[in-house]
Amino acid sequence: METPKAGNGELSVTCRNRQCPTCQSLAPARWIAPRRARVLDVDDFHVVFTLPAARRSVALAQRRLVLALLLRAAAETRLALGRDPTRLGAELGSTAVLHTWTRALEFHPHVHCLVTAGGLTAAHRRWRPARQRHRFPVRVLGALFRRKVLAALRRRCARDALAAADPPLRRTIGALYSTPWIVSVKRPCGGVPRLFQYLGRSTHRVGLSTQRLVAITPETVTFRTTDGRTVTRHPHEFLRRLLVHVLPRGVVKIRHRGLFGPRRAATVLPLAQQVLARRPPPAPPTVPSSWGTHLHHLTGIDVTRCPRCAHAPLDRRVLVPYAQRPPP
Repeated sequence: METPKAGNGELSVTCRNRQCPTCQSLAPARWIAPRRARVLDVDDFHVVFTLPAARRSVALAQRRLVLALLLRAAAETRLALGRDPTRLGAELGSTAVLHTWTRALEFHPHVHCLVTAGGLTAAHRRWRPARQRHRFPVRVLGALFRRKVLAALRRRCARDALAAADPPLRRTIGALYSTPWIVSVKRPCGGVPRLFQYLGRSTHRVGLSTQRLVAITPETVTFRTTDGRTVTRHPHEFLRRLLVHVLPRGVVKIRHRGLFGPRRAATVLPLAQQVLARRPPPAPPTVPSSWGTHLHHLTGIDVTRCPRCAHAPLDRRVLVPYAQRPPP
């Protein structure tokens, strides 16, 4: 990370990398603020699509290809099921977030989706709620998701895009049709405020936060996993596990589809808000330009005061390297 620099009376941000746990601490608040204007006052389903362990070797070798395919197949699955007239027959709104890790930093690509419990009909005149018989059945979701992923893999194999990564892939795709693919459905929370709390925790989460680190030595790195347990690995293995979850350049981990999609949010989403007879939420307050002011607004921590004596303002100076310092 860069050393904070003085400029225009405020501190600069650090590395701004999307994998950095420190730089992502304020990113959820900045991301959620404009999303409040696009919210629908309806219930949501939490749907998780998981790639089976048998194909994770292909995902490691072709991460850019397979992760994008995973996000696209998950979106097509939930939208197709919503448009099915025998189930709901309406257009849903969904937000998907890609995660690739477990608590032990193992490679485990899966997609978390928040899907509206209902949708807007094709005529844009009525909101059709997802009642008990219209809820997304797990087996149907898993089968449809499996078919879309494997069909895309077949098309890629026909163009030899995955031949170098996994030569037996052509022979094993057929067997994967009989393998159950794990899809879970549950309600994440109740109400719009809790929905934004959930989004804030999941959208900009990284594989390992600094709070989970227990001990670092030249020979080992120890970090917490679940239920108070810890994992100890050699630094080389720890770095390998950590860097596996750095997304390739160009992979977008947050996707909005259906009513929340970029093209529909300005045209169809306002119609859904009118049909629901709900006014859009009030515009969020302006996000402060300074990260220090924003941190004080969210947490009450004033970085302009000394943490020991509470003196303010702090005298901020640029740290000059020792070799460039003038003689005493």
